[in-house]
Amino acid sequence: MDTIASAHLAASGGSALASVAFVIVGIALVGGLIWAFRLGFRVRRREPGPPGPHEQPRMPASGPVRESSEGREPNEMPRSGERLTPHELRPTGGRPGEDQGRPRWDEGSSGSFGSGGSGAR
Repeated sequence: MDTIASAHLAASGGSALASVAFVIVGIALVGGLIWAFRLGFRVRRREPGPPGPHEQPRMPASGPVRESSEGREPNEMPRSGERLTPHELRPTGGRPGEDQGRPRWDEGSSGSFGSGGSGAR
């Protein structure tokens, strides 16, 4: 049913108690919403404001930081018959690779995955 229709039925049902209860619940809801908004404003007022221009990050005196790129090789996995725990493994970063050149596609290869063919024309 529609809210207004049910309110009308409650008010016209001959029961004054239902009408009074409906008004009290409405006033309680409005009061709760007003209290929640005031609480939100108080919490927001206690929070620090946005940073000013003098608090913004600055570029280092040496200039912009450049991206570095290097080829890495994985560490060898130790061979043992027992289960290894994480503290027994070496760091996972690997080591710098011997060949630092950029990997290129093989001649005659299409370069795409799953093509199924050699890519030669």
